[in-house]
Amino acid sequence: MPTAPAPPTAPPKPTWEPKQQEPAYWLRPTIRIRLTLLYGGMFLIAGILLLSIIYMLAAQALHVGSELPFQIVNGQVRSDVCNLPEKASPEAFNAAMNSCVNHQRQQALDTLLNRSLLALVGLSVIAFAFGYAMAGRVLSPLGRITRTARRVAGTDLSRRIELDGPDDELKELADTFDEMLDRLERAFTAQQRFVGNASHELRTPLAINRTLLEVHLSDPQAPPELKQLGKTLLATNERSEQLVEGLLLLARSDNQIVERKPVDLAEVASRAIDQTRGEAEERGVEIRGERAPAVVQGNGVLLERIALNLVQNAVRYNVPEEGWVEVTTELQGGQALLVVSNTGPVVPAYEIDNLFEPFRRLRTERTGSDKGVGLGLSIARSVARAHGGRIIAEPREGGGLVMRVSLPV
Repeated sequence: MPTAPAPPTAPPKPTWEPKQQEPAYWLRPTIRIRLTLLYGGMFLIAGILLLSIIYMLAAQALHVGSELPFQIVNGQVRSDVCNLPEKASPEAFNAAMNSCVNHQRQQALDTLLNRSLLALVGLSVIAFAFGYAMAGRVLSPLGRITRTARRVAGTDLSRRIELDGPDDELKELADTFDEMLDRLERAFTAQQRFVGNASHELRTPLAINRTLLEVHLSDPQAPPELKQLGKTLLATNERSEQLVEGLLLLARSDNQIVERKPVDLAEVASRAIDQTRGEAEERGVEIRGERAPAVVQGNGVLLERIALNLVQNAVRYNVPEEGWVEVTTELQGGQALLVVSNTGPVVPAYEIDNLFEPFRRLRTERTGSDKGVGLGLSIARSVARAHGGRIIAEPREGGGLVMRVSLPV
């Protein structure tokens, strides 16, 4: 009796972690910090060299360790600083005087060194502060360019740098950036105009075709062959309408979201499940999972489209019997997570990236014409990027996929 083949195993599961937070501003190796350290370090090195030279010159001028230029032959000398013997030979007395004078000279050099070091520390602090201020003043045009670029990243293409000052490299950079923004604004305006015109020009004939086909199909005297042809054409027209709607939504979702409102991913996922439950029951797929509150700032309609596309894909690309789809939401690491996992065929790891390309499907049963137009995951990724998040797919052990959507809170 032949043995049954072993079930296929899933490829190695790629690792996934929430997006790491950016380091604090003071920990970043910014150009201003590097210039400050460079200028301050150069001043500190120059100060140390200057102090060493002054110390050596002073020591040479004081002749530390040299003998006295005079000798005591006879008489009595008293001192409140030096410990001189009262009764001693002239040689011993001269040696004591020489030792005392050398000690006083060494104390003078030590005092000079200590006070010079204190002055060097004070000047170093002033030098670092002055270097930091000067670096900030020199780099202020770059900060202005950066702030403008951040506003532009929020689809505010009307912003311009308009940098004043001398005609140097920074002004040339700012003017070039302004020219680039002008071209981008014209391009985005033309794109929005095209999307608006295409919405009307493409929807109208398809709507007319659908109406005409429905009218002919409602005729009770129409022959069966004509009705069958009408149903086929109506299904083709409906697929064309889905394709047009998907393309227009993909074009609109490529931009950043300007108007944001609080949206709960749990509510969004529940609405998507409600819209897909009928299809899931027809295919015998169970939908389960716990959905914790996870509020983000964004567009509710577009976020619902992400959840709907993921749940629909999970239901349609499933196993014929005892399939399930698990939809969960949670907050983790300062981000809101929407996770959709399902049973299904084994997905090779090298095919994961192809799933997010428009009109790209796996070479298995994903080529079926009854499972969409091939834009669902492309739209989901575009909407996630527009909200500042990302979507990651990984193969599940035993078959199927795990789709993770992470959005900033």
